[in-house]
Amino acid sequence: MNSIKNVPARVLNRRPGHSLEAEREQFDKTQAISISKAINTQEAPVKEKHARRIILGTHHEKGAFTFWSYAIGLPLPSSAILSWKFCHVLHKVLRDGHPNVLHDCQRYRSNIREIGDLWGHLHDRYGQLVNIYTKLLLTKIAFHLKHPQFPAGLEVTDEVLEKAAGTDVNNIFQLTVEMFDYMDCELKLSESVFRQLNTAIAVSQMSSGQCRLAPLIQVIQDCSHLYHYTVKLMFKLHSCLPADTLQGHRDRFHEQFHSLRNFFRRASDMLYFKRLIQIPRLPEGPPNFLRASALAEHIKPVVVIPEEAPEDEEPENLIEISTGPPAGEPAVVADLFEQTFGPPNGSMKDDRDLQIEALKREVEMLRSELDKIKLEAQRFISQLKGQVNALEAELEEQRKQKQKALVDNEQLRHELAQLRAAQVEGERNQGLREEAEKKASATEARYNKLKEKHSELVNTHAELLRKNADTAKQLTVTQQSQEEVARVKEQLVFQVEQVKRESEMKLEEQSDQLEKLKRELEAKAGELVRVQEALSRTEQSGSELSSRLDALSADRDELSRVVQQREADLLAAQSLAREKEAALSQERQRISQERDELQGRLADKESQEQGLQQRLLDEQFAMLRATAAEAERILQDAVGKLDDPLHLRCTSSPDYLVSRAQAALDAVSALEKGHAQYLTSRADASGLVAALTRFSHLTADTIVHGSATSHLAPTDPADRLIDTCRECGARALELMGQLQEQQALLQARPGLVRTPLQGILQLGQELKPKSLDVREEELGAMVDKEMAATSAAIEDAVRRIEDMMNQARHASSGVKLEVNERILNSCTDLMKAIRLLVTTSTSLQKEIVESGRGAATQQEFYAKNSRWTEGLISASKAVGWGATQLVESADKVVLHTGKYEELIVCSHEIAASTAQLVAASKVKADKHSPHLSRLQECSRTVNEMAGNVVASTKSGQEQVEDRDTMDFSGLSLIKLKKQEMETQVRALELEKTLEVERVRLGELRRQHYLLAGAVGTPGEEEPSQPSATPRSGTKKPPLAQKPTVAPRQDHQLDKKDGSYAAQVVN
Repeated sequence: MNSIKNVPARVLNRRPGHSLEAEREQFDKTQAISISKAINTQEAPVKEKHARRIILGTHHEKGAFTFWSYAIGLPLPSSAILSWKFCHVLHKVLRDGHPNVLHDCQRYRSNIREIGDLWGHLHDRYGQLVNIYTKLLLTKIAFHLKHPQFPAGLEVTDEVLEKAAGTDVNNIFQLTVEMFDYMDCELKLSESVFRQLNTAIAVSQMSSGQCRLAPLIQVIQDCSHLYHYTVKLMFKLHSCLPADTLQGHRDRFHEQFHSLRNFFRRASDMLYFKRLIQIPRLPEGPPNFLRASALAEHIKPVVVIPEEAPEDEEPENLIEISTGPPAGEPAVVADLFEQTFGPPNGSMKDDRDLQIEALKREVEMLRSELDKIKLEAQRFISQLKGQVNALEAELEEQRKQKQKALVDNEQLRHELAQLRAAQVEGERNQGLREEAEKKASATEARYNKLKEKHSELVNTHAELLRKNADTAKQLTVTQQSQEEVARVKEQLVFQVEQVKRESEMKLEEQSDQLEKLKRELEAKAGELVRVQEALSRTEQSGSELSSRLDALSADRDELSRVVQQREADLLAAQSLAREKEAALSQERQRISQERDELQGRLADKESQEQGLQQRLLDEQFAMLRATAAEAERILQDAVGKLDDPLHLRCTSSPDYLVSRAQAALDAVSALEKGHAQYLTSRADASGLVAALTRFSHLTADTIVHGSATSHLAPTDPADRLIDTCRECGARALELMGQLQEQQALLQARPGLVRTPLQGILQLGQELKPKSLDVREEELGAMVDKEMAATSAAIEDAVRRIEDMMNQARHASSGVKLEVNERILNSCTDLMKAIRLLVTTSTSLQKEIVESGRGAATQQEFYAKNSRWTEGLISASKAVGWGATQLVESADKVVLHTGKYEELIVCSHEIAASTAQLVAASKVKADKHSPHLSRLQECSRTVNEMAGNVVASTKSGQEQVEDRDTMDFSGLSLIKLKKQEMETQVRALELEKTLEVERVRLGELRRQHYLLAGAVGTPGEEEPSQPSATPRSGTKKPPLAQKPTVAPRQDHQLDKKDGSYAAQVVN
């Protein structure tokens, strides 16, 4: 038996390539089947198995290229349910597909947006949901492309969130706003779905309700992560920014919190979600971001997807999503082998082929088993993820409880420490209270002793206190005011002197008594000498005298002690008086200094206020002087225009001059008022400056337009107008000079400028075109008259062309007859087209009048819209004149007296005139009017017929004109050179003539425009009356004369305005 290693190399090279192509084809087929089954028009939810195969396909090819290649061909605009399911599948692919799906979907954002906009404009229930869903998908794609740290499934750790937010508060702020927008889109979709569902019945068990509710599973998964991230970011923002700055963020979060909580609650109550997803419950109230410790109370909401039932799968279709080749691949490989090496000998296969087929069958079995193992592994991984999420949630809850317990333990420890400290403080206070009681008892005993001594002292000094009562009263009065101190001092001095006198008197009395006693003692001693015998008898009297003497000595000592005490009290009173006097003098000195300082500051303030007032006056006058200087320059520039030769080509209308002069007169009144106000209060020059600015501009404008108007006026009025403008400029400049000087400001008289301005106004009114006034009743008749005259001119032109054609047939033959007939036929067709255009224009005109006049008459409507009426008259005149000129030119061409170029120019003129008539009729016509559509069609027909006239004229000219054949025989080289030079000279002359004629044509057109815009004056040629009968000849008849209307301001047109007749321009 041959080994498999002996297979030819070229077979080995071909077979793998074919196998990959078959695998790719089978993969594409499987994806197409899954996409078609998942995204269809049936109002039922997308089956999970089809969505899973599409998601596995994105992981298989590492992108969503195949998905988009089939999805882009779906008829999404034809069915709203189809678009809704497409958005659902795309949402699942974005969440669970390969990471490269996000970049592939970026290329098709415009398609998603177009689908949403299309269904958003239609009134369809699913269409409105599709519009909101597409906005959510676009927001999701944009967010994850901008922040690649967040996968499309929004499942990241807190460390990744911290890294994505960074340390810059601006980035955190912006990221929070973007997550708020993301959450708004999610919640808006859920609210729209619930709004369309009738919650009173079990809509979640119906296929139509499940079709709408199925995408909310992905919305719930997204919202749980977004809620957790926004809570984290909000706490981080509140740790960096003040609370007032984030008030808007808190309000928006609270609104989203209540909407999300309501959404989760309603979804949890539905039976459809209970078997598909485990929805978390949010707390009753939002987190308190103003309290940093509230972050520890936050619990991350975790969404758990339960294990899917195995009966929902289709095991027989699992092979479709495998990467292995189909069952028919061995036959294809065998065919390729036979094509390469030819058919085998007999009907027996080679051992290598059998071995290859056996190996392929084994590979297919292994691949199918591998796919089943992958699916089981994926299902097991999903289950493990759900369990991990549940365990993480439980762990997170345990962690929060632990953190809360730690916080409570810390609070209890703190309270215990406070209680212990309070107990120690109570014990210490108890000891202090006992010591205080002991001290209080000792103090009370001492107080009793002191009280006894104090009572003795009070009794002892009661008499002295009574004697010093007056002095104490005087001392208290001295403390109240300094003025009483001197009086008290005098009283005290008087009392002291009185006390001294009393003491001296007592001392004198005592001294007298002592002297008397001495004398008595001497007498007694003499008597004692004399009566020594009676000494024993007098011992008693001697002892009495000694006792009396001792008492007198004690009285003397007491008096001396009282005197000393009085002197000490007097000294104390004098020292207190001196202290009070010194304090009073210091207070007076301080008050005097403060008064001087305040007076100095007041003087400074007054001088500063005067300086500021003067500065304000100077600044106001400087502003006025600068404004007057600028106004003087403006007026000087305007006066300079009167003698400027470049200004001679500028023209203006009397109507505009009158309007400018009237505005300047109003500005003079405002200037007088502002001048009076400034003279009354020079601290405010704003009114005068504003009036002066307006006056200078309007006066300069009046002078310039007066000069421009004089260029079109007759000589005498023009000279008077120029002189009046000069006088106005001179007086205005004189006024500007007075306003720039302080001394001349009072003598300034702005009213002097009013006289020349009134003169300019009067001259402008005199220069108004008197001959162009038409009565209201004549203006309406003139329109009908001109339209009738135009129709008559066209009818006459058609008749004349027919006569000319009959004459040409009798007078000419051959080529000339053919040329003349072709030209006249084209002219006849042109005249018929013009006649139809005039008829249609008349019908449209009647329709405009009937729809726009209301209750007014036809003449009143024409008078009210005089400008439009005059344009209509001018256009109809131009059409009639063009038809007349075309007939005259055709007559000359037929008679060989005219030029073919005249006929071509007349055709161009007719095309332009009909365009003018169409434009004049289109101004006031309704854009949906059938007459307007027919008029535009007739205008295009006229242009086409005019082109035919030009073409037939040019072709006829080429046929009729003789072309001389150049004969160079008999010409020598010198003669040829000479003729060549003559031909070059002739060519240069013709080019020069052509250039001169073009310049002349430009000047003629320019002069025509000037005359057309100028206002007619009495010195010019009087306009002819319009006539309905055209005249023959080369001169333009009155029918063809184009009217010019003097320009008027729109605000000057009212019911009483007159109408302007046409002005002839020859």
